[in-house]
Amino acid sequence: MEFKEQYIKGVWVIDPVRHGDARGYFCETFKQSEFEQVVGRVDFVQDNESVSSRGVLRGLHFQRGEFSQAKLVRVSMGRVLDVAVDLRAGSPTFGKHVAVELSQENGRQIFIPRHFAHGFLVLSDVAQFQYKVDNVYAPQAEATLRYDDPALGIDWPTEGMTLNLSEKDKRGVLLSEINVINNK
Repeated sequence: MEFKEQYIKGVWVIDPVRHGDARGYFCETFKQSEFEQVVGRVDFVQDNESVSSRGVLRGLHFQRGEFSQAKLVRVSMGRVLDVAVDLRAGSPTFGKHVAVELSQENGRQIFIPRHFAHGFLVLSDVAQFQYKVDNVYAPQAEATLRYDDPALGIDWPTEGMTLNLSEKDKRGVLLSEINVINNK
């Protein structure tokens, strides 16, 4: 696997090595020893999967405080634009984001550390999205950052697309309204 740290410290794009022939390909999508050697120790406790159609925008979700989650995300079918927004207290990149296209074709993954908001927009007809988390879902600590907050400057490729958002995501808060998360 090839690991590339992004301009926001702690966010990694990971490109698995695919071994292919006429039958298809094989790749390792996660190898704990290699991951820990580059990124550090993360104790993943749960794997999640969602399937969504074109125009679905999920996020930007995060959990506050001790319930914050680190995520390792990938797409096994289709194509998405995946976005991580830094919400770490005192971070020089607070409010900045990394946007990466994840697809079944490129096999790319992104590791998002704790204290980030996360979301994605489905660009293909259907996308199957898979992710590992290092903390369980805690509804009492969940929050949503508005995907269209001008302060974030995210360039969502929505031209010619009808967006489909949950009510929760439509009611997300602006960056200026967030109590800065204590980075412990």
